[in-house]
Amino acid sequence: MRITADREACCAAGQCALIAPDLFDQSDEDGTVVLLDARPEAVRLDTLRDVVSRCPTGAIRLEDDPGA
Repeated sequence: MRITADREACCAAGQCALIAPDLFDQSDEDGTVVLLDARPEAVRLDTLRDVVSRCPTGAIRLEDDPGA
């Protein structure tokens, strides 16, 4: 699996960083999402689904990674 984060779509709500601080942070400049790990372990799938569902703008996406 692979995570993508669209910083332009991000509204800086910070839910991703609160739920999974080891995978997401927020920019000091504008508060938008900073992706720390685009290919986390599969055991994180439930947490990632929670992050995706709570992102108010849909800026966080979880995708299959055929190259993995």
